[in-house]
Amino acid sequence: MAVKITYFVHGTTKDNIEHKSTGWLQGELSEKGIQQSIILKEQIDVKQFDIVFCSDLKRAIDSAKYTFEGEKQIVCDSRLRECNYGDLNGEDTKLVNYEEHIQERFQNGECMLDVEERIRAFCNDLLKKYEGKHIAIVAHKAPQLAFQVITEGKTWEEAIEQDWRKTKSWQPGWEYEIKE
Repeated sequence: MAVKITYFVHGTTKDNIEHKSTGWLQGELSEKGIQQSIILKEQIDVKQFDIVFCSDLKRAIDSAKYTFEGEKQIVCDSRLRECNYGDLNGEDTKLVNYEEHIQERFQNGECMLDVEERIRAFCNDLLKKYEGKHIAIVAHKAPQLAFQVITEGKTWEEAIEQDWRKTKSWQPGWEYEIKE
């Protein structure tokens, strides 16, 4: 049993531009983020996907709509949310350090292992309901890193260190496969 996933990150937000870590706040796409989501539709073959899942946070929903609305069913799932930075939701990005919060929760928030647990549960549901399908996901940084941990066997430290955001190697979608 397997499910193919193409993972897309939401477009650039106003918080991204202002160097704020949105976390569990809704977030608003910037004009650049809107354009990125519209252009993405031209960079990919939307027809290859059986269904689209996205985080239930506004910035991911809006990105998914700009790219997929009218073409594919879009299903929101709260398990695809960004990490809850707790007291640091909406604060300066310099204060949000994933390396320090793999096992230790952000004050009044989550840690990376909590995100991994949510994504594992999501993957188990996909395997039960979408075997052999190709799923598009529109979400955030921490869930994407969790997919790398789950599907590629990386440690959290490796996933964080090799993150495309650090290496400046964005691409229009990342491929993952979940297997039973």
